[in-house]
Amino acid sequence: MRNVLSILLVSMLLLLSACASTGTSSGQSHSSIVSNEVVGNKLPPPDTTSASGAYEGASDYRIGAQDLLEISVFGVQDLDKEVRVNSNGQISLPLIGGVMAGGRTIPELEQDLAGKYASGFLQNPQVSVFVKEYASQRITLEGAIVKPGIYPITGKTTLLQAIALSGGVDDKIADLGGIVLMRQIDGKRMAAVYDLRAVRRGKMEDPQVYGDDIIVVEASGSKSAYRRFIETMPALGVFGWLF
Repeated sequence: MRNVLSILLVSMLLLLSACASTGTSSGQSHSSIVSNEVVGNKLPPPDTTSASGAYEGASDYRIGAQDLLEISVFGVQDLDKEVRVNSNGQISLPLIGGVMAGGRTIPELEQDLAGKYASGFLQNPQVSVFVKEYASQRITLEGAIVKPGIYPITGKTTLLQAIALSGGVDDKIADLGGIVLMRQIDGKRMAAVYDLRAVRRGKMEDPQVYGDDIIVVEASGSKSAYRRFIETMPALGVFGWLF
């Protein structure tokens, strides 16, 4: 009988503990800063419908102003060329002159160039386009870093590489466990928290960053709006919604 009562007592205590924990979580989720709901274990890529054309791979990326393109025509070395997309989205190539590249995917531009070269110049041309510099993709770095600012990213870039672009973190004041990565997902601002020490040691994912991402390195002891988010979403790489 005593054993039965003991089991019932332990069960009741566990139930009360679970209810208290749920209540605390609910209170945090109504914060004016951030929702505490974890909707996955990785920060998803940004909206593909954004004006900048979020990079999700060569076939999905839409070329933008100042991108550096490497264009080659198989078997015709004289037509191989590196060209920078101008502010109007155009490039200039031998024989065919000005071509609109901005806003197009790589396969779309390859098909257009092949058609232009085939029109009176070459027979069945095979054109390949490689984006050598994704200059139109820019990220913002703020907070306790050496050189805050807006930086272009070249090709696939990770969080560590992005922070290196800004000269690294300010070792005197940076909270290495308070790295906030923000981006636009489904029309809403989302963010994840990373611990730079764990990322450097390979114990946490070094996530890819995309154009229009914002990286904030919090200062130790700060009381900014992001501090509550960091405390709610400890540096585990999981993410939640920012209001």
